[in-house]
Amino acid sequence: MASLARDLLAQDSVTATLERITRSATELVDGCDAAGILVLHDSAVETLAPTHELVSESDQLQVRLGEGPCFDAARSSEGDRVFRIADLTVEHRRWPAYAPQAHALGVGSMMGFLLFTDDEDLGALNLYSRKPGAFTENSELAGWLLASHAAVAFSSARTHAQMEQAVATRHIIGEAMGILMGTHHLTEEEAFNVLRRYSQANNIKLREVARRVCEEGNLT
Repeated sequence: MASLARDLLAQDSVTATLERITRSATELVDGCDAAGILVLHDSAVETLAPTHELVSESDQLQVRLGEGPCFDAARSSEGDRVFRIADLTVEHRRWPAYAPQAHALGVGSMMGFLLFTDDEDLGALNLYSRKPGAFTENSELAGWLLASHAAVAFSSARTHAQMEQAVATRHIIGEAMGILMGTHHLTEEEAFNVLRRYSQANNIKLREVARRVCEEGNLT
């Protein structure tokens, strides 16, 4: 786990970090046949780095039914951040529609772990087995440790990507301002206001407006 923690932080992108997290789940957690990360965007669901199509199928099933353990893990309160479903072949009062249909997909048992830091909830790491009763107490402990490291790495990778994007945005806006200043003899403030007004009037992001100026030399 210590080696994994260092490895996760060494990945060079958010995508690579997430793929390493889910791949590690299948390697390190006893009984885990497939893994994925579910992220909620209001009412929309995004499946990240699934190791098998079973993960995406399960997530989409929960979307259609409006219920399921992955949703519960992603929306969990502070006191309830782990879900372990030992056997999906039996009736479940909590998810009466999801359980039998998930079993029909090939899911025998599953676990879900909320990915969180002190500052934010990031989604849920969900682990699947084709066999009922595949996950033990040791499996849950390993999954919890993995999820704890994964949340820190995910947050760090996302923050780094946001910073890189912010720097790139400032650079392209500065370049576009320079073009407008040279072409139309504007001050720095006037050039920025041209970009801003065009962005607002046409409902286009400022970065996209700046990119257009850099590519075309002007706004038409």
